[in-house]
Amino acid sequence: MATLYTQQSRNVWKTWFLMTLFLVLIIGIGYFLAAYYGDTTILYIAVVFSLFMNIFSYWFSDKIVLKMTGAHPASKEQYFDLYTMTENLAITAGLPMPKLYIINDSVPNAFATGRNKDHAVVAVTTGLLQILDKTELEGVIAHELAHIGNRDILLQTIVVVLVGFIAILSDMFTRSLWFGGGDRDNKAGGWLMFVGFALMILSPIIATLIKLAISRRREFLADASGALLTRYPEGLANALRKIESHGRPMKRASNATAHMYISNPFGGDKNKEAGFMARLFMTHPPTGDRIRALQGIEI
Repeated sequence: MATLYTQQSRNVWKTWFLMTLFLVLIIGIGYFLAAYYGDTTILYIAVVFSLFMNIFSYWFSDKIVLKMTGAHPASKEQYFDLYTMTENLAITAGLPMPKLYIINDSVPNAFATGRNKDHAVVAVTTGLLQILDKTELEGVIAHELAHIGNRDILLQTIVVVLVGFIAILSDMFTRSLWFGGGDRDNKAGGWLMFVGFALMILSPIIATLIKLAISRRREFLADASGALLTRYPEGLANALRKIESHGRPMKRASNATAHMYISNPFGGDKNKEAGFMARLFMTHPPTGDRIRALQGIEI
């Protein structure tokens, strides 16, 4: 049976792997540009930039995510029930009390972010607070606390920043090949142009695959761990049903942050009957699969 800390070491390893992959990719782009323009300074700049972005994403990715989603701090006085519920569940899970944030959106959803359990944030929408009862809300909060306990949150938030910069730098590289001039007589020019085209075509796929490194299995694990925390799997199952039935997309739905939410922020479960290939590119398991897994948990 899954426990709250089952995937900690694996998620830490995945985080380092993704940061290393980002470092290598940026150095690779720097190498191509240096060869194309005949200026090794570009390679040195790429190395320094990639190191800086790794450090920056580690320390500030949660703040970037909160800014992107429009979340604002939730005071204990205004959201007393939410605060005390989260505090009690955090104590039960053996976790520090996370900071609470609110997203002004009628669409029910939630996510957790932060670089570790001591700097964690749980954000919920106003719509979530309006449509869920106490046991359902407890299920959602327990799910997000499970992400914190499993150290999913660092992996999730770093991906948002790194994937975004990979796409930007790929676009910059492609544009530089078209408009930057460069050494057109350089023998490397031909294959560098080919690499530029490849990056232009493949960068969305690369970004998607990196986001999918945040395995859909972590959602099943967080569901199971949250159910064990509340001792009432049906609470989260009912919450997922209500969230799915709402159907509308969030105001600030973004491909960069979609994988962080408890449910697809672009609307209801559009992939109930999705085939094998379609499921490979889904950020979340189908809601029906998650509910069936919860119903199979024996407390």
